[in-house]
Amino acid sequence: MATTLRTSDQSCTDTGIFVRQLRHLLELTQAQFAVKLGVATPTIARWENNRSQPSPLALMQLKAMLHELKNSPHKVQQICAQALLVEYFDEEI
Repeated sequence: MATTLRTSDQSCTDTGIFVRQLRHLLELTQAQFAVKLGVATPTIARWENNRSQPSPLALMQLKAMLHELKNSPHKVQQICAQALLVEYFDEEI
């Protein structure tokens, strides 16, 4: 099963916003987030600034992070993770 972000007229912009939202939800710097994903720090900056898009493998990792956050002991993280899954991956609640 392929993992892709929901497409829209503004999918590039949406991807940058999504990556930034997830990183902030995890309370990580771009450098910390890059290490977690196994990519270079400038890659995160390019994703957030819409100069490039995450690969399908990176999208799978991002989606997996959201699923992990759904089980967080912090209710806000649970709610935000679920909202991001619905908004960007068309997952039902």
